[in-house]
Amino acid sequence: MANGERALQGSLHFSDRENTREKLFKQVWTEELNDVFADVAKYYDRANHVASLGMWNYFRDSFLATIELQGGQKALDVCAGTNAVGLAMLRKQPDLQVTAMDRSAAMQEVGRRRAEQEGFRIESIIGDVHKLPFPDNHFDVVTLQWASRHLRIMDVVREIRRVLKPGGHFYHCDMLRPGSRLVERMYYAYLRVSLSVTAVLFQSNAAARNCKKYFIETLSLFYSAEELSQLLRQLGFEDVSSKTLLRGMIGFHRARKPSSY
Repeated sequence: MANGERALQGSLHFSDRENTREKLFKQVWTEELNDVFADVAKYYDRANHVASLGMWNYFRDSFLATIELQGGQKALDVCAGTNAVGLAMLRKQPDLQVTAMDRSAAMQEVGRRRAEQEGFRIESIIGDVHKLPFPDNHFDVVTLQWASRHLRIMDVVREIRRVLKPGGHFYHCDMLRPGSRLVERMYYAYLRVSLSVTAVLFQSNAAARNCKKYFIETLSLFYSAEELSQLLRQLGFEDVSSKTLLRGMIGFHRARKPSSY
């Protein structure tokens, strides 16, 4: 596995890497993740606070700082989870029209209650984000966060580009594979410990506990910040920029759909 990982990480043949990721993880993606998120929905945000040593809100706010919003815009939050980013955008721009899409009804139910408690309305759609049920050139802003490792990311990015209006912006946030081998090894060691600790603290079910190895492996076969920037350019985005935190462990990307599209 180690030699295969090194070969993949050194390659920018994105289609080949995506095919490999899907071959390795398709069973988890299609058969297991729904059960994982159905269990973790009720404690997802609290568990992330613990696992990040209290930095979860800082990560969210840092991502939000990269997002430019204007009144009346239509925003799509892909893999919206518990609506943390959708709600943060509405606090920043209350007359935004936010649509949330996620595969997990349990996560979105938590998000619906949160929006209701704050007096905001977020339209919720449950479905497969690889095929977005929206017309071409529909949204001004699309966000995707903390989920790319669990997706056929090239397919999702193509769909995001399709539903964005010409000149619209895509904002991405996720855990990434650090460029440094030393940082990468330390990162995975910490994740193994934190995943175990949060599983015990929050009494995760068997599905969530059994995915600990998967969460490390899918990250090790994902992209660095620079690779993801190149992937976005390859798929037709312009003005691609990135910012990383914690030596590349967390990455934010911003990209624009060409105005002449």
